Amino acid sequence: MDALVLPFNKIGIEDVSKVGGKNASLGEMFQKLSSLGVLVPDGFAITAASFRMFIQENHLLDPIQKELANLDKQDFSNLNQVSQSIKSLILKGEMPTVLAQEIEEFYGELCKKENRTVDVAVRSSATAEDLPGASFAGLHSSYLNIQGEKALLKAVRECFASLYNARAIKYRHDKGFDKYEIALSVGVQMMVRADLACSGVTFSIDPESGFSNAVLITGCWGLGENIVQGAVIPDEFMVFKPTLEKGKKAIISKKAGSKTKTMAYSKAGGTVNLNTPKEKQKQLVLSDEEVEILAKWAMLIEKHYEMPMDIEWAKDGNSGKLFIVQARPETVHSEMDPFSLKEYDLLEKGELLTSGYAIGNGITFGKVKILHSAAEANLLKEGEILLTEITNPDWDPIMKKAAAIITTKGGRTSHAAIVAREMGALAIVGAEDALEVLKNGDEITIDNASGKIGKVYAGQLKWKAIEHNFKGMKLPKTNPMFILADPEKAFNLSFFPNQGVGLMRMEFVVNNSIRVHPMALVHFDQLENKNEKSQIEELCHGYDDKKEYFVDKLSQAVGTIAAAFYPKDVILRMSDFKTNEYANLLGGSQFEDSEENPMLGFRGASRYNHDRYREGFRLECEAVKRVRDEMGLLNLKVMIPFCRTPEEGKKVVK
Repeated sequence: MDALVLPFNKIGIEDVSKVGGKNASLGEMFQKLSSLGVLVPDGFAITAASFRMFIQENHLLDPIQKELANLDKQDFSNLNQVSQSIKSLILKGEMPTVLAQEIEEFYGELCKKENRTVDVAVRSSATAEDLPGASFAGLHSSYLNIQGEKALLKAVRECFASLYNARAIKYRHDKGFDKYEIALSVGVQMMVRADLACSGVTFSIDPESGFSNAVLITGCWGLGENIVQGAVIPDEFMVFKPTLEKGKKAIISKKAGSKTKTMAYSKAGGTVNLNTPKEKQKQLVLSDEEVEILAKWAMLIEKHYEMPMDIEWAKDGNSGKLFIVQARPETVHSEMDPFSLKEYDLLEKGELLTSGYAIGNGITFGKVKILHSAAEANLLKEGEILLTEITNPDWDPIMKKAAAIITTKGGRTSHAAIVAREMGALAIVGAEDALEVLKNGDEITIDNASGKIGKVYAGQLKWKAIEHNFKGMKLPKTNPMFILADPEKAFNLSFFPNQGVGLMRMEFVVNNSIRVHPMALVHFDQLENKNEKSQIEELCHGYDDKKEYFVDKLSQAVGTIAAAFYPKDVILRMSDFKTNEYANLLGGSQFEDSEENPMLGFRGASRYNHDRYREGFRLECEAVKRVRDEMGLLNLKVMIPFCRTPEEGKKVVK
């Protein structure tokens, strides 16, 4: 007789048929990676044999098959009805005595180890789940903060029933898995008290571009369901693998998300979503040291599985320790042709209405259709652009009809983002004001071809698409190098044949990301314009030293481009604003004179060693030093622009 329950220390990746992909991966990591420092909470798996015993002893196989035989596989008009009928049958079933006893015994062992009634996470793990090419993201049910034997057995039965969630039935049909026998295992894992700290999702590659030398980490306060469900816009951290391996400070990007909700324990059991205090929304959930630990673990997990991985992590608020609670294969870029790229170019600009994180590379046009729940699916017409607050797996069949998807919440690791990538669809997530500025029937163009930020423009704009195939292409004897300004485009452009970046324009970063005149940060207390002073104060929130804001933001932007093309040269042109352009930065007018001909005026080398800008140039140099010395990106070189005499050049070097 097959085992009904197996502890994690007796499970490996070869046991997918017994315990499903999720549990097999947990057991594999618990056994093989714990010795390398990767912490995985203990637990056990209720096997697929247990599910089959439950179905058999409750005589449910024939009724289930009859219900599935009645499914409308053309339009799926009765999908919800079939789903509810099957789930009702399972939920009314009795847990076999021998199975209930084993579950209680293994749960009791966990409680004995901890000397308390343990709170556990109870998660479904289908036997075809988490395989390359099929993510099964969120299709089956999971339950958090389950305490006691009675609550545990109830959660297990509900997980069994979730194999027949409407979204799961539809997904298996679309992927061709309905032709095979699918069973369900249930993982029971000790809860990490992330409700008292934070949690999130890690990809061992950049999930948008497929850039393999970066680790993306997202995080929010409280339990991580808010990230998966897309209920919050999380913090984002990008870590560069090659220099992390060399012991350098390899975080090349940090972005704070709004994190407006915090999922915590409910006193009655289960969870509750609370409003995050304003001040905490602005704080990053992880320290640099914690980000690097998670990135190193992601690299170890990726190396062990020999493929890109999608990983869930949690921090325990009591112990302060980090844990890995799930790991599964990344399902999109692992199957893509690395030599084939499609390039889109928007040929005209319209009125920018809103923006958010771009998911998928491309441009499309359509009419807006606002839906508030998956129950309104019939209102969406083929080719319309779906606009909603968040999506969950119930939306999956609907999303396939849409030309694109816009959500007002969520980040790049949310359900909407993962499913859109898997379907090859365009999406913009985290467009916070979209429901305020867009209405039903609006004609809009979505531009997801201009970097990590997706933009929504009014009307139908013209664009072109060019397909590239670089297989077998040879570079000429001359060194073709990019002229580049926008760090958001760097990872995508790195896939084009190139020899690096021959000119990186610093002005774009200062103008679009930093927005403040460096001398206004040096002499902040002397600023006369109260409105500009207030704006600068808001931008510099979280920085005790406002000069550090400039150095930090500039080093991240430059570091991102240097990392994208590493180890090829990236030549950075130090700032080459003209006086009128400097004056347009926040606080700039106080530090710039008016010139008749700024093109030939106070710019470049002559500015750097002058009393009016020397301290500003020092900040630029500190950013470059940080990228080279601390991040370890020695491929970064600098260019001094507009050097009119040898003497000017010598003064700059000195």
